[in-house]
Amino acid sequence: MFVDEAIIKVRGGRGGDGMVHFHREKYVPHGGPDGGDGGRGGNVVLEVKPTLNTLVAFRYKDRYHAQDGARGGPNNMSGKSAPDLIIPVPPGTVVMDAETGELLGDLTQPGQRLIVAHGGRGGRGNQHFATPSNQVPKMAEKGEPGEERILRLELKLIADVGIVGVPNAGKSSLLAAVTNARPKIADYPFTTLEPNLGVAELDINTTLVLADIPGLIEGAHQGVGLGDAFLRHIQRTRVLIHLLDGLSEDPLADYSQINTELALFDEKLAEKPQLVALNKIDLPEVQERWPEIQKQLRNHGVEPYAISALARTGVKELLWKAAEMLQKAPKVEEIPALPVYRPGEDPRAFTIERVPGGWRVHSKALERAASMTYWEYEAPVRRFQKLIETLGVEEALRKAGIQEGESVFIGDYELEWQD
Repeated sequence: MFVDEAIIKVRGGRGGDGMVHFHREKYVPHGGPDGGDGGRGGNVVLEVKPTLNTLVAFRYKDRYHAQDGARGGPNNMSGKSAPDLIIPVPPGTVVMDAETGELLGDLTQPGQRLIVAHGGRGGRGNQHFATPSNQVPKMAEKGEPGEERILRLELKLIADVGIVGVPNAGKSSLLAAVTNARPKIADYPFTTLEPNLGVAELDINTTLVLADIPGLIEGAHQGVGLGDAFLRHIQRTRVLIHLLDGLSEDPLADYSQINTELALFDEKLAEKPQLVALNKIDLPEVQERWPEIQKQLRNHGVEPYAISALARTGVKELLWKAAEMLQKAPKVEEIPALPVYRPGEDPRAFTIERVPGGWRVHSKALERAASMTYWEYEAPVRRFQKLIETLGVEEALRKAGIQEGESVFIGDYELEWQD
């Protein structure tokens, strides 16, 4: 099954909690705080695996959660950091944030990696909060939550040459004739329901990777027929073989229509080097039409080839010309994978709104801090209250008209307002 789109939800591991602990040892009456730090949560990482050629694995599993870091221990022992969660993807995978549409990376090379969700840092143990005035700190941090993101994955096949044309032009037959690929072939429209890849070996030093793209019809860029689901696969190719059906009523109109669809989907597709070949030249009626079709195409500045994918007539010459054009064709512009991705929004930003039962504060910084607070200890609670005051949330709530005893919701936590 060929699957070239997927939506997945990823979450980095939570950091391990820091520990509140005091050293206890015989003959050491005042050992002091020795609570260790929590370990870091695992990252979620996409890695290119060259043996994959589809996103079908994400149809059966669409949620990925890296392991959490281990809790800190006594005697200043830090918790173990969690391993990264490695998710294999095929070459040609484009990664986007499904909610914002932001492009995160373009994975094309074997072994290439992209961190898509960072694990949270481990919470600090109470050893870090000792001061000359507070030598017995009953305070530590819980681990930071891991990043959570919904991703949209799109696969663009990586091929040197893309074979395009109207349905039944003979694209699959051409691919089967020159490679070991075995695409489905029949004499009805839309035989090919998914792109196919094949490798053509011209000689010991020259090979071409070809992609047979399902037939395009008018309106393909808007989703008519099978079009826009596969047009993206042509974007990665560097040279196009435009195959015309020799039995078509008007091959020239087909030629114009396909080029229009390519340009409407992506204007850069219209700029790709293109070879035009009339297929089915082994048939007498096509041979009879060939001089007129050749003349018409030449009038449009195109030097066409006449081939027969079935009889393999003229196929070798066509491929050698494609290899020659490939040497001169510009490299496809690729977006480098980003080793690190974090949102660029202001961490101090917040909003407040009136909700049933009280007020809700929306703030990534406060929500993260709340989830890292030990609410059973007085010192961490005071520290959190200080943070609310520092960020200006307390003043904003007062101006909004909060009353004594009303609830303030921050993330999953409910606090009671007291003056």
